[in-house]
Order: sequence, then C-alpha cells, then structure tokens
Amino acid sequence: MYHRFNENKYPSTNIKMEIFKKQMDLIKEENISFINPDDFNLNFNKPKLKKKILLTIDDGFTSFYENAWPYLKEKKIPFILFISTEAVGKYGYMNWEQIKEIEREKFAFIGNHSHSHEYLIKYNFNKFKEDIDTSIKIFIKNIGYNPVFFSYPFGEYSLEQQKYISSKFDFAFGQHSGLIDINKNKYELARFPINEKYGDLKRFSFLLNLYPLEYKNIIPEDKYVLQNNNPPKTIIEFFEEQKNLEKINCFSDEGNKWDKSIINLVKNKLYIEFRDKFSFRRGRINCSLHDDIGWRWLGIQFSIEQN
Repeated sequence: MYHRFNENKYPSTNIKMEIFKKQMDLIKEENISFINPDDFNLNFNKPKLKKKILLTIDDGFTSFYENAWPYLKEKKIPFILFISTEAVGKYGYMNWEQIKEIEREKFAFIGNHSHSHEYLIKYNFNKFKEDIDTSIKIFIKNIGYNPVFFSYPFGEYSLEQQKYISSKFDFAFGQHSGLIDINKNKYELARFPINEKYGDLKRFSFLLNLYPLEYKNIIPEDKYVLQNNNPPKTIIEFFEEQKNLEKINCFSDEGNKWDKSIINLVKNKLYIEFRDKFSFRRGRINCSLHDDIGWRWLGIQFSIEQN
C-alpha cells in the first residue's frame, strides 16, 4: 500500500521514486510477477501455486499522477488506485479527467475509498451508509460504474460497517499487515504499508519473501473495540492440520508500547493475553512463524473507541 510519491515533507505516507523503482526491480529479481486486479477478482477462490504482488495506492494524490503513473504506465505494472470522491479535483489531488485517463488502461483499476475519507468508525450507521452511498453515486456519474474494490480509510471499520461494504463491493482492504490466501475474508484483506520509514530495501526484500500464516477464524469477529471490551478477548483459531504452530511468536502494541505478546497455544487455538488496554485510535497484533519454507506472517488491527 502506497500513498504519496516524491512528497518528502510527508515521510509517513511518502515514498521516493528512486526507492520505488528499486522496489519494483527487487520484485523482478525475485521472479515474482504482478497480479492484474481483474485476475485477482476472477480467481480469488482458486488455490495459488505461485506468489504474486498486488500494488495498491490510496487517496489519489497529484504526486501519484505526476511521478508514479508515468513509470507504471511505461512498465504496464498493474495496480488499484483508491479514490475518495470528495477530494477529487482539490489542491494536491487528482481530478476526474486524470482518473479517467488512468482507468482506460487495462492494467489500471480504480477503487472506492469512501466519499469523505473521515474516521468513518465514529459515524453512526446511517451517516456511514450515506457517505458510502454518496461515493457510489459520484463514481457512477463520473466513470459509469461503482468499483468492485474498496479500501477502508485508516483501515478502520466495525462489523456492521463491514457487512454493508460486503453488499456493495466484491473486496475490501484494510491496513493491517499480512498476506492474502484463499482462506482470508474478502472484506478484511491485509496490505503492507510502504513509506519512507517502512520502505527501505532490506525490509522490502523481507516482505517479498514472506508467506501467509493461514488461519480459520479470529475472535472477536468485530474489530471495533469498545471501552468496556478493551482489551478484547482474542483467539486465533488455526486449521487442525497446520504444522509448527508451537513456533509462533506475536508482538502487540497495547499500552501504546510494542512488546512480545503473552500467548497460550491449546491444540489449534492461540489465546492472546494482553498486558494493558489498547490506546485510542488503533491497536495492532503481528504474529509470525518460521518453518521449512520460510517466515509466515499475519496481522490484526483493532479500532479503539474514544474515551
């Protein structure tokens, strides 16, 4: 997941083009191909025999159009560009003509990123629904259809919101780290955020060599954590035939401090005991396992109710 390109005054969401190009070169050197979002849509439920990369870009900043788009177009590298409709044409954001220019290419796909790009988790359901419905109407008016792909602003959503998104879209992406496999929920798909801090080539190479840590289910199903349920009782249920589960390690950031999680594996269920409450706005857990093929990874992000 990318945002800005060559906007160096925003390091938390920016990537320098020289680094971005080297990252694309690393993908080629690792003999990993890019997946066309159309193929992703058509073949999601089929087992994957080979790892592929899906590029996503959030927000539709002008810096993407001016800096990354010419390179991606020249190389015909597939991607999804997620657009928040309210910002279109405003200072620093692409306009509809630029968006339609990109959308015309067979390897470039547009995704819905809500209308307002507000913290939608704080909206009541009717206001949330109004925001999403507004974005859909604007997309239909300007490009003739509502995209099949959605990404949650800030990766935040409640179960109620997720269910509404599932009625309007085929896939939805969060901002929790991880890899996508056939068992993942289509409406809470993981992405690795890439920026100046977390986009150096050493880390990028590590990410390219990760494999998914598959799981059957995560409790709680609702990733919106209320204060009376903070920290949440969290259980990761794995498949009975999975091997090497005793090698799992997890890290979490409750109390606004990353540290090793207290975990207890009982058969195929991993119970996570938190040291403290999660701080507002988001709480994260990352789990990894090293086995005979390499490192496996999964991430969870909770949205935390404000006090």
